Amino acid sequence: MTYKYLSNLYIYPVKSMGEIALTSLELGRFGPRWDRRWMLVDESGQFITQRQLVGMAKIRIIAKEQGFELEVEGEASVALEPEDFAASESLRVRVWGDLVVGNTGPKWLDLWLSRVLERPCRLVFMPETAERQVDPEFASKPTLVGFADGFPLLLITQASLNDISRKVGYTLENVRFRPNIVVSGGSPWEEDDWRRIRIGQLEFVVAKPCSRCAIPTIDPQTLSKQPAVFKTLKQWRSGGDGNVYFGQNLIPVQQGTVRCGDRVEVLE
Repeated sequence: MTYKYLSNLYIYPVKSMGEIALTSLELGRFGPRWDRRWMLVDESGQFITQRQLVGMAKIRIIAKEQGFELEVEGEASVALEPEDFAASESLRVRVWGDLVVGNTGPKWLDLWLSRVLERPCRLVFMPETAERQVDPEFASKPTLVGFADGFPLLLITQASLNDISRKVGYTLENVRFRPNIVVSGGSPWEEDDWRRIRIGQLEFVVAKPCSRCAIPTIDPQTLSKQPAVFKTLKQWRSGGDGNVYFGQNLIPVQQGTVRCGDRVEVLE
């Protein structure tokens, strides 16, 4: 059996915007700390992602001592701080089929984002008091999630990514697939059979495979679309339900911290 270990960690503070690479990841009430706690919405409160607005991919996020900064080439960076969303108006916003509470932030930040993205939008923050549950079909006990699509964590393996890259014909960056956790070592696609794993000292339930949309076809450097990526995934990773799958959704069994280099053990 090949030794498996945690090789990369990421969070995406604003849903569908840039990633932050980490060496350790703290798991709290909603999963990874600060992951998808902010989300862009339209005038009706409907969530917006790169599916509708590819330009979101050009907004980088930089971690600071107090919060984050948003950066776009050719623009002055702007601050993104949790306290700016603490005592503000609350909205009912929709992410997929869920209606949840989101706190609004400074008007100037909404105006900056609307100008940069060339579309009216608002940024909302999920407060600590929010209650968005993971689908109970896949969680044995009530489990919270932030503005992520449906689960607190997404895992991919480097071996499977390498296999898809070979089939596409060029190297695919792991952040195209928006993972929190990348596992190295082992064989391609063995994660399809995992049901429970341990990373370092923490255990995770492997809830279900992750169905994919067209976002991985977007080149994170040029923002151009590369249809060959989805075509290849569809050829090799189609499920019987018509969806295309890559990666596994995880539910943490307990809170704590995982670190790059931690051993990954398959328990079931």
